[in-house]
Parts: sequence; structure tokens; C-alpha cells
Amino acid sequence: MSLIKSISGIRGTIGGKPGENLTPPDVVSFCAAYGTWLSKNEGDLTVVIGRDARVSGKMVQEIAMQTLVAMGINVVDLGLSTTPTVAMAVMHMKADGGIIITASHNPEQWNALKFLNNKGEFISAQAGEEILATIEHQNFHFAQVDALGKRCTSDDAIEKHIEAILNLELVKQEAILERKFKIIVDCVNSTGSISIAPLLQKLGCEFQLINDDLSGYFSHNPEPLPENLQDIANRIRNEHFDLGIVVDPDVDRLAFLCEDGSMFGEEYTIVALADYILAFEKGPTVSNLSSTQALKNVSEKYGQPYFASAVGEVNVVAKMKEVKAVFGGEGNGGVIYPDLHYGRDALVGIALMLSYLCEKNMKMTEIRSQLPHYVISKQKVSLEPGSDADQVIEKLKDKYQETDHDTVDGLKLIFDGEWVHMRKSNTEPIIRIYAESKDKDSADLLASRFVTEINQLSAS
Repeated sequence: MSLIKSISGIRGTIGGKPGENLTPPDVVSFCAAYGTWLSKNEGDLTVVIGRDARVSGKMVQEIAMQTLVAMGINVVDLGLSTTPTVAMAVMHMKADGGIIITASHNPEQWNALKFLNNKGEFISAQAGEEILATIEHQNFHFAQVDALGKRCTSDDAIEKHIEAILNLELVKQEAILERKFKIIVDCVNSTGSISIAPLLQKLGCEFQLINDDLSGYFSHNPEPLPENLQDIANRIRNEHFDLGIVVDPDVDRLAFLCEDGSMFGEEYTIVALADYILAFEKGPTVSNLSSTQALKNVSEKYGQPYFASAVGEVNVVAKMKEVKAVFGGEGNGGVIYPDLHYGRDALVGIALMLSYLCEKNMKMTEIRSQLPHYVISKQKVSLEPGSDADQVIEKLKDKYQETDHDTVDGLKLIFDGEWVHMRKSNTEPIIRIYAESKDKDSADLLASRFVTEINQLSAS
């Protein structure tokens, strides 16, 4: 069982001892610290809160909401929702912040609190550090009885989110209506079922939902990776769908399957959408250092610059704002389209992909075949007790100082047509290794080479 406190929020397994697992006292402490951070602003404060369908969500949300009410902060309860919907609701309601109760792709025994600022974006590292310091010193101040916050509910946040998506210039609603796509969607028994279904209805698609009971008992490992998607792949092959859609429990990661049941590739969600968007909107693109170089290739195809950020959505968003990117995201299927909002959003990704298919008049396999082809190998090295991950990476930097490299987040070495990225985990004594090359064998070979080098350096 685990509890992980970080600048972006708190994540842990439900039950057990406070400080070691995600328990009610931990939820209260984090929400009180977040409320304290918000209270630097003057006037009445309002926070929007929503959750995915995992079993512990309602309990955690109730504790979070009542804590804020006790601090004199007003709460808007969205109930079951999605991460991007909560972000959009903060913007629409001009709220002071938001909390999303979700552990994203983690198994059902996990839950988490993710904090948003008044722009509907994840809080900054500085804000996170202030919240952690407030928790350490228990420097909370609760309201007197006549100054308690008020609580209300809102049941149209998803509807407004979808409406904003359909109003985007690059979402070709009429063309999609004419195409009459036949789609299957794996909702992993969470809130994809109450958000993707109304979107596809508005777009005139014939669709079938699977794993859509909102029980929060995930039908398979909820991370949208190929090994977890064999059921939907078989259904596509047997029932002749135009494409498959897979999301994680809070609907901020998006993966597609092609009409033959093959994986489109989670890394290629943002690559395909960049190919569509850059044909109409010129400007930079951004992804993190561990994402495929195919996005850079597509950007160069349109004569546009590409930039890499440190891993993490908040870092991608910061870089996108810095370079005024028209599109960005992460290779885990995280689509960030600033014309809508600065956050990962599977719903807008779905609408844009269907528009792209209409614009090209192609099938999913045809779209995939025209994109640059690479394969990423992911490995990790568990360090021996006493080994320092930072020192190991510094030794690698010294050894490869003449090689084209990036040190924004660990060390990324860039070779001819391939790269390797090594960064230490923030939660485990390991170094993660991501290597990309033209095929699986080459990527695996490159990753294995640096597994060996790291083991040698950590032992020396």
C-alpha cells in the first residue's frame, strides 16, 4: 500500500494508516492546504469538484467538499465527470479553482486529488510546494459558523464541454454526420460512458459502448495499452467497426484502434492530430521528451518548429504557452488543443480525429500508414541500495557530452534517427529508460545498451 505526496497533488491506495495510505485525514490535510493557498485571493471563493467512477470516489469527494465548506469556500459538485470537463467547468463558471478526484490509469484500489488553478489548469510547481509546506506545518484556518461555504450541484458541465468542442472551427460536424461512422468504445467502467456517448450522438455516429456500467470496478487494467485491449480488438474484427476508441477512467488519455482491429498506437494519437491541425493552423507543436519523434517529423513537414518539454502535463502546457504552440500533448494519448483549453482532453481528440478521417476520406489504417513509423521501447533499472540516480545520470552526461543531447529532464541522447531518454523516478529508486528507433528490435537494443551502461555506472 502506498501514499505519494507531490507538487501536483496526493495519490495513494485507499485504507490503512494516515500518512502511509490515502485516508480521510490525508484528504482533509491536502484539501485544507489547497484551500489555504486559494485563500490568498480576496472575496468569496468557489471550487469546482468532480470525480471518475472508481469505487472510493464518492467518499473522497464528500470529504474534500466538506473540508472546503469548513474553510468558508463555496463548492460546485459535478458528481461523476471527467478531468477535462472539470477543467472546462472552472473556466465556464469563472471559479477560483478545481479538484479532480481520480487516480487516472491506476488500478481501482488507488485514488488521488488533482488540483487546478482559476484557469482550469494544473497548479504550478511553486503552488504545489506552498501546499506541501502548509501541510507540514498544519497551518490551516477554518471558518466560523456564520462564514461556512455553500454547496451546490451542476448537471450540465459535460453538455457545455461538448458544445464548446462542436463549436471549434476544425471540428467538422456536418462532414462527420454525413460519414455515419460505426464506432466501438471501451469505457473501462468509468465516466467515458457519460461523456463519449453524448458526443458521438451529437456527431450522428452509430456506436456501441462496452465496459460502461459506471461501477468503478475496472474490466481490465485501465491503462490503454495493447495488452489490455484484446477484447475490443476482437470485436472490431468480428463486427466490422470503422474504428475503436479507448480512454482511461478520467477520460484525459485517448487511444484508437483501426478498422482491422490493429492498434493505431497511443503515441500516434497526437501525431495524427498534428497532421490534421497543422494543415489549417500554422505554429509550433510541443510534446515531452519521452514522446515519439514522429511529431517533430510532422511539424517539419509543414515547415513548423517542434519543441520538447520535461515529462508531465504541467510542463508541456508551460512550454506550449512559452512558444505559442497551436497543438501539443504527451505520447500517452494526451491531446492538448489550446483553442479549447490547456489540458489533456480525450473528447476533443475524438472529434478532431473523426474530422481528420472525413477531411482525408480515409480509413484508420490508411491514416496510420502515411505517418512516420517508429517504435518505442520502455525499460527501467532498479538501483542498488546506496546508489544515487542523479550521480549516475551525471556520469552519463559526462560520458556523452559530445553527443547531441537534452538535459531538461534527466538526459536525452539524440542519435541518427533514434534517441534514448533516461530519467529518475520521483517515487521509486529506479531510472526509467525510453528508447525509440525505426523498429522494435533496434529500439530494444538501444534501451538494453543503456540498461547495461547504467548498471555499470551505478556499481562503480
